[in-house]
Amino acid sequence: MASQGFDVIVIGAGPGGYVAAIRAAQLGLKVAIVEREHMGGICLNWGCIPTKAMLRSAEVFHLMQRAREFGLKAEGIGHDLDAVVKRSRDVAKQLSGGVAHLMKKNKITVVMGTASLPARGRVSVRTDKGTEELTAKNIILATGARARELPGLEADGDLVWTYKHALVPPRMPKKLLVIGSGAIGIEFASFYNTLGAETTVVEVMERILPVEDAEISAFAKKAFTRQGMKIMEKAMVKQLDRGKGTVTAHIEAGGKVEQHAFDTVISAVGIVGNTEGLGLEALGVKVDRTHVVTDEYCRTGVDGLYAIGDIAGAPWLAHKASHEGVMVAELIAGGHPHPVKPESIAGCTYCHPQVASVGLTEAKAREKGHEIKVGRFPFIGNGKAIALGEAEGMIKTVFDAKTGELLGAHMIGAEVTELIQGYVVGRQLETTEEDLMNTVFPHPTLSEMMHESVLDAYGRAIHI
Repeated sequence: MASQGFDVIVIGAGPGGYVAAIRAAQLGLKVAIVEREHMGGICLNWGCIPTKAMLRSAEVFHLMQRAREFGLKAEGIGHDLDAVVKRSRDVAKQLSGGVAHLMKKNKITVVMGTASLPARGRVSVRTDKGTEELTAKNIILATGARARELPGLEADGDLVWTYKHALVPPRMPKKLLVIGSGAIGIEFASFYNTLGAETTVVEVMERILPVEDAEISAFAKKAFTRQGMKIMEKAMVKQLDRGKGTVTAHIEAGGKVEQHAFDTVISAVGIVGNTEGLGLEALGVKVDRTHVVTDEYCRTGVDGLYAIGDIAGAPWLAHKASHEGVMVAELIAGGHPHPVKPESIAGCTYCHPQVASVGLTEAKAREKGHEIKVGRFPFIGNGKAIALGEAEGMIKTVFDAKTGELLGAHMIGAEVTELIQGYVVGRQLETTEEDLMNTVFPHPTLSEMMHESVLDAYGRAIHI
């Protein structure tokens, strides 16, 4: 097949790749995108979006069980896991179709197949119809990542699941073990626990949600334990003995190994970059622990070759990938974009209660030598939270004592994944405590707690 020439070829149509392609097309470049599986990538099809749809079902189920608190009657409440999953898949399908439509609208050439880079500026795509050769001066790698599998703990789709199996479960778990308490592990633990699975979470680090502020992790642990979860920290699953319909997990904690029986295990122990089979080594691209090494502008050091999103390292978040995609497209088109700062990217976990954060934790701020002021405000002091029946949570802010710079914000409670953006914008605009104190927050809203948390850092909180 004759080779086709483009200005930019994007490999991978996830939230990094498809956004990079759209922005490059908007800037007048001729763009092709290569995708081997689904438009929208893991995020839309097997990640962010379908999990949120499932967690929403769990949230509504939880609220239905609390109907009496709100003066409502709801009897004979139950759930249909197949219907919950179907809704989640329909949501994913709708969005994936939306991405395909955006490609068409922006006149982006879509090539479905598996890409490799035989030489600089060249992409070879293995499709159903054979091999297609594409050329471009600029190539953006956006191949994403997949679940890390630990030896002996590999998924089989029956007893041991990855996130993919957990999104289309063959059955409802009765006794569930979740290995890993990052965002993915905790979200699935939260979902299945709410629907009635007896859930145990094992975390190798000293606390669950290890990237979050220690106080938020402790708050989350208490909340999850109250919901009936068993949380094991500083613990490790050494082996899994698979039987008929049962798995015996050997869990080491506090120097001794105990055996526990489960019917389902979800492994959520991190991710591995999709770097194989692309021909990166031959091109001279540096790969460190399955991730492509880049500079702050996502350049790989090989002329005209960029890497964005999960393949380019932490934080492994869709919105980071999208933003890098826009930045790289603008760079290629001759613009002067700002590099993406990892510490300005918010992390959101959609468990119950929700967790959200941006910037430095209290410990990290001290470690970096900042003299700090810390403010806290509890949900119980907020009128809207009490009216919603969501009085469990807190908002914590960390400021530089000398300059008043907002170093970090950490939240747990209802809808904090929506609230965090206020602090993200504040940090982007280089706001100080004074700006935030002088901002008038609307009443009654959950956002007032953000104001109060700032005031508290300076001994001025009103409602505590």
